[in-house]
Amino acid sequence: MNLQRVLTVAVLLGSSTSVAVEPPWGKAENLGQRMLLEATSVCTDGKGHYVVAVPREETEDLEERLFYGDGKELLVVPRPPGFLPGTLFMDPRFFNRNGTPDYQGTDLRVHSEVSVDAKERTCSLRCGERKVALEMLPGTAARELLRKATYAPNPQKYVPHALLRDSNGTYYYVDKGFTAEESRNFRVFIGPRGDLKPQKMTNVVADSEGEIFTTKKGQLRLVIDRAQTPVWIENPRKEVTLRNVPVEQNLPLIYNELGVYTGIRLGTPCDDQ
Repeated sequence: MNLQRVLTVAVLLGSSTSVAVEPPWGKAENLGQRMLLEATSVCTDGKGHYVVAVPREETEDLEERLFYGDGKELLVVPRPPGFLPGTLFMDPRFFNRNGTPDYQGTDLRVHSEVSVDAKERTCSLRCGERKVALEMLPGTAARELLRKATYAPNPQKYVPHALLRDSNGTYYYVDKGFTAEESRNFRVFIGPRGDLKPQKMTNVVADSEGEIFTTKKGQLRLVIDRAQTPVWIENPRKEVTLRNVPVEQNLPLIYNELGVYTGIRLGTPCDDQ
């Protein structure tokens, strides 16, 4: 068993669209798998929401992992980048002003956290600056829940790709598919803050020189060489110069204020907080 196994996705028999993720302990058929299952903590807020914290297992090359759900279905919570602990997860809807803005290239202010002390049998959740007390399930109840639950990939479909705006406050936003396989699947939204509208895409050109997103209303031209200026071209006579708005520094704006992701679930323990 290794980390890659955690992310193995298998198509369920009898369904062409449903997918399942194999949990880190597989089917708990051998001693190592059963020990990992027993060492995994399950915490709840008492309202039908469960956080599963899989501990780090150096002998199995397994990093800390989180799952979240209603107990019947548990979703993979994406790990943070680099060597950050798996109890951290990015959720830009919640902002921590006291977090580190640049920790080895990662903005911890948009990361929330689950804290688990297996020995003291305590756990808690922090969403941005808000702290939520959780209760750890007893071992027997936790194992029963983990054995009966189904496991699924994270539900996010898109992630930010580019954000621009003109001098009148109109935003031009591009996102792309969440997974590596869908990373060339782009969408374009245009409008004022809080009311961006999806554009009907007719063509996408993406190469080493830049990207051109063609919609029914016009073309959004982005360039890899940031010395050049991105533009929105509605017709040969109307060309609007745009300003790049750094995505990484504006994730709370993107998720909370543009209107593109209003009401969306990110499959994190903060979805219901």
